[in-house]
Amino acid sequence: MGEQTQTQTQTQDQTQALIQPPHHDSSTASDIPGDTPSAAELSNAPSQTSSPPSKIPFRPRKIRKLSPENESDSKSSQIVVAAAETPKPLATKSAKSKSGQQQRSTAITLPRIVARSLSCEGEVEIALRHLRSADPVLGPLIDLHQPPTFDTFQAPFLALTRSILYQQLAYKAGTSIYTRFIALCGGEAGVLPETVLALTPQQLRQIGVSGRKASYLHDLARKYQNGILSDAAIVNMDDKSLFTMLTMVNGIGSWSVHMFMIFSLHRPDVLPINDLNVRKGVQLLYNLEDLPRPSQMDQLCDKWRPYRSVASWYMWRLAEAKGAPSTAAAVAAGASLQQQQQQEQQEQSQHQHQHTQQPQLLDPINSILNLGACAWGQ
Repeated sequence: MGEQTQTQTQTQDQTQALIQPPHHDSSTASDIPGDTPSAAELSNAPSQTSSPPSKIPFRPRKIRKLSPENESDSKSSQIVVAAAETPKPLATKSAKSKSGQQQRSTAITLPRIVARSLSCEGEVEIALRHLRSADPVLGPLIDLHQPPTFDTFQAPFLALTRSILYQQLAYKAGTSIYTRFIALCGGEAGVLPETVLALTPQQLRQIGVSGRKASYLHDLARKYQNGILSDAAIVNMDDKSLFTMLTMVNGIGSWSVHMFMIFSLHRPDVLPINDLNVRKGVQLLYNLEDLPRPSQMDQLCDKWRPYRSVASWYMWRLAEAKGAPSTAAAVAAGASLQQQQQQEQQEQSQHQHQHTQQPQLLDPINSILNLGACAWGQ
């Protein structure tokens, strides 16, 4: 029994010695009691040596279990550090993007010009300076002509009525009918919605107004009487709303609205994309091979904003000067070219009657080449 106890003690000590690091082997060997091992101890030695190999990989297995944890801890710490560091570049990018957006917004808003009515004092001069700067090609044309004037004013209802009466007529014929219409109403002050509604188609036909135009006049007066339109509302509407509301009136199309906005309301940023002479002027100004289509006009003339009305006036002058070289001196002097306009509109009217490929695409009044400047008091 004593030997067995001693043998067990020795095997335990040997097992611990094998498990412990190698540099403790000498100390553990000196601690084993007894001088020489017995035969029983020697016989049990293989089993003692064989048992540690089953335990030796057990500790490395624990080490392998611990090492991934350590790695995961280090990775998690790296992730934490990376997570702590990642917001910094994101914050700087967002700050840069915000600062860039602010710079772009200031760059866009700073040069923006808020245009006033062209009848305001000094507004035409501001418009000419802007057009010279925005489109240097306009400079020589501006130098050639006297500045336009926008000092005439008519009540919106009277101006719209006049627009309808002048449709598809020569300037002289339109003026004659308009004069008789004013007399029938008792003067320009008497041209009111209720007065026009009281006129029968027969009365209007006697002064030269066709049945279709009579229906146009009555539709306009009826919309005024029903409160859909009013002079005050028209004056205060923005350009887009005004265009939408006025084109609801029978007989008033885009060209008539544009002429009304430029020459009656003196709106500064109106581009008559359907006007033939404005398109002709753009073609001559930029040396285009073909006449620009109405859909191309906005892009071609975008640089003129917010004074496209004034630039359009110069397109009329350019087209007139190129079409009638003999009267170029009169154009340069700022003289009215009503006779030339009458001849041109008559030729264009005959041409439109012979070639009516697009009768529904344009305003009926647009068959006149450039009646607008005359009919609207220019």
